[in-house]
Amino acid sequence: MDLIVTSAGDGWQASYGDRRWRCAVGRGGIKVEKTEGDGVSPVGRWPIRTVYYRPDRIAKPVSPFPTRAIEELDGWCDDPAHAAYNRPVIRPFTASHEEMWRQDDLYDIVVVLGHNDDPPVPGAGSAIFLHVARPDYSPTAGCAALAKQDLLAFLAQAQPGTHLEFRATA
Repeated sequence: MDLIVTSAGDGWQASYGDRRWRCAVGRGGIKVEKTEGDGVSPVGRWPIRTVYYRPDRIAKPVSPFPTRAIEELDGWCDDPAHAAYNRPVIRPFTASHEEMWRQDDLYDIVVVLGHNDDPPVPGAGSAIFLHVARPDYSPTAGCAALAKQDLLAFLAQAQPGTHLEFRATA
């Protein structure tokens, strides 16, 4: 069983079995074509690779996936020209990257999806995560986002082999 992300009325939802949660997706919606920086959540079925969490803010989530604590110097390379593109890095890091240890709570839980990672294709999109949503569910940069409690509930119910699937609608 997969976590399915689709449109729902004028917003988005994530469903897992009979559970439904409000969800945020990329500012460009869910589309087939994906390039670095376009804000699109990519159509497809993506494996869950790793769960990261902020140990100073939450306990280790219950999850069937490999789980590790985020450290203050963790980053994620989003520079298509760099050899570490779409890979975790340690800061300081000279190429463009995201900071995983954020001041807000969006990355208190970060589920890394297996999008463009085996191997990464420069420019095809990096850092497609499932993470914590803003209170107003405003769009992400291309990720999926759930309320923190909903994300924890999903992880606790998920099974090994669960994927996240972004489905486009007409």
